[in-house]
Amino acid sequence: MKESKSIYADPTNPVLPKSQFELDINRVALVVVDPQNDFLTPQGVSWPFVGECVTENNTVSNIESLFKAAKRSEITVAVSPHFYYPVDHQWDFGGPLEHVMHDIGMFERKSPLSLEGFEGSGADFLEIYKPYILDGKTIIASPHKVYGPESNDLALQLRKKGVTQVLLAGMAANLCIESHLRELVEQGFEVAVVRDATAAPRVPEGDGYLAALINFRFIAHALWTTDETVNQLASKTK
Repeated sequence: MKESKSIYADPTNPVLPKSQFELDINRVALVVVDPQNDFLTPQGVSWPFVGECVTENNTVSNIESLFKAAKRSEITVAVSPHFYYPVDHQWDFGGPLEHVMHDIGMFERKSPLSLEGFEGSGADFLEIYKPYILDGKTIIASPHKVYGPESNDLALQLRKKGVTQVLLAGMAANLCIESHLRELVEQGFEVAVVRDATAAPRVPEGDGYLAALINFRFIAHALWTTDETVNQLASKTK
């Protein structure tokens, strides 16, 4: 993983104060955004853009480690997925990336009322995550439609479980993760981003992972590695 050196390293002389985030095992939830094939497998339609960063960060395995640790600690676990149905392709306008996602068929499902063709598709969850997601205990929020959770029921679901702190992971760092971070902070949650359980596209327009890290340092209440997060959960579990 390259984050420990070069442009991804934390500043040696930071100006911002140290994190004051203290994990409360009784109020925290793990939220994983878009743990889906189109982002995290070589067969996914976005892999040409995100695959290098996913591989360097060991993102797939790190997300699984978070799922395991969260289930061991018996904290709330929620997934905020991204699905597009045929009617969504009839939108009158969208940003550049929205157009790309629609053009390449990202997160496509045939219908909100049918799972026909869903199994193993780009919109489906990774097979290694399904034991944690489909255990009957994990919250699967309604789909967000652009980047943030404003269009789904994630915040409501977390509130109904008494959650006030979020451990945030998933894809993609500078898009849905940053958007979820911003909205959850605005909604009054404390949010710790797990920096190596995410990744981002690298394209001629810029390095999305670097852009995200910079904003995470400014906005998140804590910025932890997977190992730090797992250790924190273990230390707080009775």
